[in-house]
Amino acid sequence: MGSPPGRPTAPAGLAWSTVSSSSAAAQGPSPIADPAPQSLCAREPRVPADRLVAEMVPPPRFDAVRFDTYVPDPNQPSQTEAVRILAEFAAGLGGAHPAQGPRRGFLGLGRPKAHRSPAGPRGVYLDGGYGVGKTHLLASLWHATPAEPALKAFGTFVELTNLVGALGFQQTVRTLSGHRLLCIDEFELDDPGDTVLVSSLLGKLVDAGVALAATSNTLPGKLGEGRFASADFLREIQGLSARFRSLRIDGEDYRHRGLPEAPEPFTDEQVTKAAYATPGASLDAFPLLLDHLSRVHPSRYGALTEGIEAVCLTEVRAVPDQSTALRLVVLADRLYDREVPVLASGSPFDQLFSEEMLSGGYKKKYFRAISRLTALARDGKKLVDAAPGD
Repeated sequence: MGSPPGRPTAPAGLAWSTVSSSSAAAQGPSPIADPAPQSLCAREPRVPADRLVAEMVPPPRFDAVRFDTYVPDPNQPSQTEAVRILAEFAAGLGGAHPAQGPRRGFLGLGRPKAHRSPAGPRGVYLDGGYGVGKTHLLASLWHATPAEPALKAFGTFVELTNLVGALGFQQTVRTLSGHRLLCIDEFELDDPGDTVLVSSLLGKLVDAGVALAATSNTLPGKLGEGRFASADFLREIQGLSARFRSLRIDGEDYRHRGLPEAPEPFTDEQVTKAAYATPGASLDAFPLLLDHLSRVHPSRYGALTEGIEAVCLTEVRAVPDQSTALRLVVLADRLYDREVPVLASGSPFDQLFSEEMLSGGYKKKYFRAISRLTALARDGKKLVDAAPGD
């Protein structure tokens, strides 16, 4: 059965269910003649397990990043040093997989020869505040590692835990054990249960010869001045700490380094016109979208935005509670990964989270979301400029 007129078909391996009427339509009939925009609220993606494995690659925003496209802050020598060390780490992952069986003598006869493990730690941890380019460097490491893409995996902590949930622990170990490298972005140190689960998984993978690289957020109550805590990370991954080398990356949020302030929110009418004039745009009332996100697992937020060229939101306001705020953080990350412009009316993005939230244990997540949404809002401003006038 084909898709209804005006509704896009789901990409291969991804299915959508219509779970609510379009919030754009709920705003009333529009005098704009362009086709109606899509609605995120009308999508509930179903993602099969095999797609979860195949999609463990750097997100689209980081397709083309490399070590030589990272622009170190000249006032932060730790950034240049991190590039050098990571490039050497990637080069050291070439050759035979370290977990391959012991080699025998000439023609396979004689006693097995002892396996020589690569010198140095088999893991690196990128320790730094939001916006210093940790994900850029992590993706560059993935690209620079001399192995086929199918033998390298890249994903967020949420995506990795979802993979374990979909495949089961033992099958996940078997699936990833033949990999050369596993990169984990945004390791969730504030989730003790999942941290123990993933720590156990990483222990199995290290034993199988898989190299590891990770970034993380900060534990509640461990909020330094714009920094992550490498000691907390190493403690939380328990017996794996000796396998990791911590790389400190100092600096300010590059997304706003020398850039103008984020644009002020637009009117509902401006946002609606831009949504109708932009092919592939979505249009949703912000409160309805927040409600819809509560019914979609955060691991599927990337699939939720599949094929969306711009996200247009009306009635943006402060989020009502912490659970909602954390879901919004995940959506902001997925939109940023995919370079999806965001256009909004209502409250500015720096008013999304309450003062209590911005001083609590998830402070850095919320500041990262504000930073990323602000960057996407700069791109969204162009949609209003391009929309036809009255």
